[in-house]
Amino acid sequence: MDPYAKPKERNIGARRPKIQHVPQFVEPRTQRQRKAEKEGVAAERRAIKKAARRHLKEQLLRELEEGD
Repeated sequence: MDPYAKPKERNIGARRPKIQHVPQFVEPRTQRQRKAEKEGVAAERRAIKKAARRHLKEQLLRELEEGD
């Protein structure tokens, strides 16, 4: 044992606190459910981007027609 160790650093050997590899809160959703939700969000974002591109294209065409 290091004589200059801080009090919390002296917990070695049998007195060492055990590491728990299990999270405190276990999420009730399965991996498939999380993946489905993630894909749904991605699909929604793609739809928003597609609508925005379509809107900008229509706006650009209207501005070009007005300019002629």
